[in-house]
Amino acid sequence: MTGLARLAQEQARVTNWPGYIGWAVGLLIVIGLVYWLMRQGWNWRRTLQSGIPPLPAVPERAGRTILETSGRYHGSTTAGNWLDRVVAHGLGTRSRADLTLGEDGLLVRRPGDVDFWIPAEHLTGARTDSGIAGKVVPSGLLVVTWTHEGTALDSGFRADHPDEHAAWVEAVAQLATRTKTKTEEATR
Repeated sequence: MTGLARLAQEQARVTNWPGYIGWAVGLLIVIGLVYWLMRQGWNWRRTLQSGIPPLPAVPERAGRTILETSGRYHGSTTAGNWLDRVVAHGLGTRSRADLTLGEDGLLVRRPGDVDFWIPAEHLTGARTDSGIAGKVVPSGLLVVTWTHEGTALDSGFRADHPDEHAAWVEAVAQLATRTKTKTEEATR
């Protein structure tokens, strides 16, 4: 066998195009199937959570401003269960967010996504944590706990400057306590 014939035989083995194309098509089918299954799971979760009533209407302002920050919204879960993501009413979508804590509540503006409003009487507290909705952030998250029509929820945010989280925890706790006290006095 001449050197030229041997080279042609080696190139024929190396460039097995039908085999490569078959593997590529198979891989694309598997990726498509995984994506479809993920989408079905998301839709199934949305159907399960369809009983959650619509969120309160978003006001123009949150009252007298206590704190403001910008950062990232990481999602909402049922309170105490950091893996049980709530996807109803756009609460499951991660996005940029501008937070404004005012006397009347917490206003979450999300450019390119649905804004939402948490009235002060629905706030129950805040804490720092390392994860929410399956997302772990070693530098920490601000997790705001609130209620919506009897359902306790946790919403996770990461400020552009995480050192602000402690001030937010304290301010949300003070607002929740003050609002609870006013509500109790009004019912007497």
